[in-house]
Amino acid sequence: MVGSRHLVDTLQRMGVDVKVIFGPEHGFRGDADAGEKVANYIDKATGIPVVSLYGSKRLPDANDLRDIDLMIFDIQDVGTRFYTYISSLEEYIQAAIEYKKDVLILDRPNPNAHYVDGPVLQSPYKSFVGMQEVPIVYGMTIAEYAHFLVGEQLIKNQGDKFIQVIVDGKATSAAAATPHIKLFVVTCDNYDHRTRYELPYKPSPNLPNMQSVYLYPSTCLFEGTVLSEGRGTDKPFQVFGHPSLPKTLYAFTPNPNAGAKSSKNYGKVNYGWDLSGSVDEVLKKVNNQVQLKWLIDAYNLFPDKREFHHQTKRWR
Repeated sequence: MVGSRHLVDTLQRMGVDVKVIFGPEHGFRGDADAGEKVANYIDKATGIPVVSLYGSKRLPDANDLRDIDLMIFDIQDVGTRFYTYISSLEEYIQAAIEYKKDVLILDRPNPNAHYVDGPVLQSPYKSFVGMQEVPIVYGMTIAEYAHFLVGEQLIKNQGDKFIQVIVDGKATSAAAATPHIKLFVVTCDNYDHRTRYELPYKPSPNLPNMQSVYLYPSTCLFEGTVLSEGRGTDKPFQVFGHPSLPKTLYAFTPNPNAGAKSSKNYGKVNYGWDLSGSVDEVLKKVNNQVQLKWLIDAYNLFPDKREFHHQTKRWR
C-alpha cells in the first residue's frame, strides 16, 4: 500500500505502463485463504491481467515476461521463515535471472526484525514453507533477504552470473563485469532493526493485528499438530487448543470466516490457551524468542501423544 492506495493503482494513475500483475499466496489484493490456490484473472480495478504464482505455477514464465522491462517486488513480510513471501521473492528473482530481467525491490519494515531466534531449517526438509537454512526468525527486511540470497549464491540457476545490487542508487560493489541483471533496492527512510513498526494493514487474512504478527513465529508451529491455532476466531495465532485437552483451560469455538473458510476443529469447543492482550503484553510474553514452551505444554497435556502431530494434511 502507498498511503491508502495499492501500489499498482498508484503506478497506473502516474502513467506507468503496468503490463502484468503477479499474485503470491493470499492473492494480489490479499484476500485469499492460507494455502488456497488462486487462478489467473483480470483485476477489476485496473483492467490489468493478474498471473497467480500460487496456483498452477510459482514462477513467471517467458510469455509472462515477454513485454517487461523491469520486474517490481513490493510485499509486506513479517520476518518468519514459513511465511511464504520470501519463497515467492526467491523464485521471482530466479525467473528474473533466467529471463534476464532487472528487478526493483521496494523495501518495507520487518516487524519481527528486532531479534533472531528459532531452529534453523535442515536441508532435507526444504519446501515452499522453508527454502533456505535460516532460523524461524531471521532478522532481515525483504530487501536484505534478497541481498543475502544473491550474495550467498543461493538462488537456483544463479551460478556464477554477476548480479549487481544497487541500493538507493549506489552500487554495493564495483562492477567487475557486465551485470547479468541488476537488483535495485529502495530502502525505508528513518528505519532500522530497533524501530518498532506497527503494520497499518494486515499482511494476510489471519494476521489481522500486531498481536498475531508477534505471536506468529511461535504459535504457527501448531499448524503441524491437530490443535487449532485460532483460525476461524477473532484471535488467530493468539489462541490455540483442542477438544480433548482439559476442560478447565480457556475455551473457544472456531468457525469458518472470510479469512479462514476451512481449518481444524471447526464448530467444536476447543480447550487451550489465550495469549492475547495489549501489544506490550504480547511482546513481553514473546520476550524476543520463539517460545517453544507453548508447544511443549500442549503436548504434555495432550492425552494421546501418537495423535498430536497432524498426519494427513498440512494446514498452512
